[in-house]
Amino acid sequence: MKSSEILKQTSHRSFEYPKRSWKFYQEWNEAIFLHWEVNETLIKPLLPKNIELDIINGKTWVSLVAFNMNNIGIKSLPKIPHISDFHEINIRVYVVCNRKPSVYFLSMEGSKRSSCRVLKTLSKFPYRYSKMKRNESNYDSKNTAFNDSFHIKYKLDSLPVKKDKTDLWLTERYTVFQDYKKHIIEYDVHHVEWPIQNIHIENLKINYPRFNHIINNKPDRVHYSKGVQVLTWDKKKLSAHGF
Repeated sequence: MKSSEILKQTSHRSFEYPKRSWKFYQEWNEAIFLHWEVNETLIKPLLPKNIELDIINGKTWVSLVAFNMNNIGIKSLPKIPHISDFHEINIRVYVVCNRKPSVYFLSMEGSKRSSCRVLKTLSKFPYRYSKMKRNESNYDSKNTAFNDSFHIKYKLDSLPVKKDKTDLWLTERYTVFQDYKKHIIEYDVHHVEWPIQNIHIENLKINYPRFNHIINNKPDRVHYSKGVQVLTWDKKKLSAHGF
């Protein structure tokens, strides 16, 4: 789909995308979403000042998203060889900042050292390298430095999901806020509404010692998406002392 066509699809958004021109293109493909409903008191200590938890039905959520990052590039330029394609796992929570419903990353892992180094430098996101492998029914990751591990064996159901309010709340997020030194960094993104289908988990083993109090081997909701094409605007730096 051309970028002009992606930009025309906005009815699924809760706020407008920036009027300035987007800068980066990327694809989030073959995405596995695992979601846990958690008490807000477990998440608040993990957030920086000025980023508030987003709440739905009196609770908040934490999600692990495992997917393929593909075709990263700067607008109108070819993608960067050896960096543009890798596997990624992130753990995210749902927040509100600058009056925008958004996400905040507790953890970000990539399967290529070079990609993690470059993206951490450019984006200021907390990327780190983990050893990963994936095929059509398994996704595995291991990080010995943090003693983190992830394994899932799954099958897909081609039938689409009839999304409820919580499904949309979890998936349709169009801003990321992340702390970096004395600032909060804002990234705006845009894509079409996530196409969601059912996924059947046959085996799941998760061990993230820092987050085992909020994620476990029994997620409350699961989603799968074949993926979306993503337009990203350049980062904005906000003062961590108030905005």
